Amino acid sequence: MVLGKFLNNYIYFTKALLLVSLWAVQVAEGSRAEFVTCGSILKLMNTDLKLRLHSHDVKYGSGSGQQSVTAVDTSDDHNSHWLVKAATGETCKRGAPIKCNTNIRLQHVSTKKNLHSHYFSSPLSGNQEVSCYGDENGEGDTGDNWTVVCNNDYWRRDTPVKFRHIDTSAYLAGSGRTFGRPISGQGEIVGVSSQYGAYTDWQPQEGLFVHPSDLLPHLQAQIIHTEL
Repeated sequence: MVLGKFLNNYIYFTKALLLVSLWAVQVAEGSRAEFVTCGSILKLMNTDLKLRLHSHDVKYGSGSGQQSVTAVDTSDDHNSHWLVKAATGETCKRGAPIKCNTNIRLQHVSTKKNLHSHYFSSPLSGNQEVSCYGDENGEGDTGDNWTVVCNNDYWRRDTPVKFRHIDTSAYLAGSGRTFGRPISGQGEIVGVSSQYGAYTDWQPQEGLFVHPSDLLPHLQAQIIHTEL
């Protein structure tokens, strides 16, 4: 009688422990899904202009002559994908959430060049030029490094952030101006000196968000996919 009661209690306790463990896994997976992680590929939308950060193999006709960076209003353009990776000379673990105020690079997936800035004037507004730079392996220089500026512990997918250029302290922004030919209708992307009063807020949109399963080490990295 006593043994039977003990076994029943043991089974009940084991089931409860299993349910708690499964709940913990789900909570952990859900919390990881809230963040942008190293190795993720995403699109970035300017929350004021409703335009996505974009690039293509079209050079600026003035300024540096480097690959131009613009903004487009379409969500399905394959030239709006950016890979989140570590800053020059640094490493980050694939799938690790990006902490706020971490230095990163954003590599343009189609051309393998990095989001870049420097002391050249932008072609339309005369702000600081933003371009794409680097070789076929995605290696450029310190002008490719940006700080993710946010107030949380980590870069959240549901919250706008700002990007501060490390070499020049400029903030990634849209100018509100649009180009004519050959990239008619695309928005100018610039660096500005102040994070206030300008179009400097960016939020992740469509992408492939990589998340390692820390609680299930026998599984390979998980990929949380939203429509590209």
